[in-house]
Amino acid sequence: MRYPENIDLWQNKYGGSDLRWIKESVAPNIKSWGFNTVGWVQELTVKQWRHSRSFTPDEYRALNMPYCHMLPFTQSHQWEKHTIHFDFISEEWEQWCDYVARANCAAMNEDPNLIGYFYSDCPTWNHTFKRNEGRGPIFDPERLKSETGRKELTTLAQQYYKTTHDAIRRYDTHHLILGDRYEANRLIAMEVVNAAMPYVDVLSFQDFRHPVTHMKEWYEKTGKPVLLADAAKMRKSLQPDGFTANDGEGYASILEALFENPGCIGFHLCGVYQRNKARRRGLIDEHENPDPENVPLMEAANERIQKKMAKVRAMAGE
Repeated sequence: MRYPENIDLWQNKYGGSDLRWIKESVAPNIKSWGFNTVGWVQELTVKQWRHSRSFTPDEYRALNMPYCHMLPFTQSHQWEKHTIHFDFISEEWEQWCDYVARANCAAMNEDPNLIGYFYSDCPTWNHTFKRNEGRGPIFDPERLKSETGRKELTTLAQQYYKTTHDAIRRYDTHHLILGDRYEANRLIAMEVVNAAMPYVDVLSFQDFRHPVTHMKEWYEKTGKPVLLADAAKMRKSLQPDGFTANDGEGYASILEALFENPGCIGFHLCGVYQRNKARRRGLIDEHENPDPENVPLMEAANERIQKKMAKVRAMAGE
């Protein structure tokens, strides 16, 4: 909303106010399209670098919808290449976790719209991408070949999840802990997942390839509720400007299939709102024109699922 071609719209329609834009554009549109939560509210500002900040408490209040908040305990995301890994077995790590929880959770712990807290987005516990090979993984996957290495990873991961859990619970005793958002199509060591299980309420995953299959496998393997925390079925770009449209039919099929998984608690669509020139996806363009093809398809899919959920609740006597 601050590109040269649309900054006048930003200034004249919303008075240059983030709160007005959220209240008058973001929330009404997302609700009208049938979405019932906002999963994560950072955008990609410079491709392959960092995301912007999360919403502030005032911005969440302007949104007035259920939401999840990401706690920046680590910057170990698979798309980020500049931040070194923390030493989880250190007093500095414990102090940092307490600061993050104190700064975030203490300000949100009474918000009835808050669902819970995420940690890192696709943490590189045992894998890397080309853009961050120089940084390396948190724990060398070659060391998993030995019993000693597996025990070391278990100890490291247990310390990580216990420290983050305890820091949150000092300032917020009742919202969900959604944990790391694992990349489902890369190596996820069971030592990491097993270490997380006592300290998180949900196992969260990113999956742009086989989300239905993987959510079923992880629920059956662990018995823990699972969340598809980041996914999107995209159409190939047909426009000369390079923007890529969401696939409304693909979204509907994934949503329907996930509803049949008794352990899956939700589906967060990646890049659902306004597209920018770094992210190049979204259901509304920089001039606030909704996608005329895919918004109606997603709206209809969401309505069908909402009716199914209402039927299940009625049968349960809620």
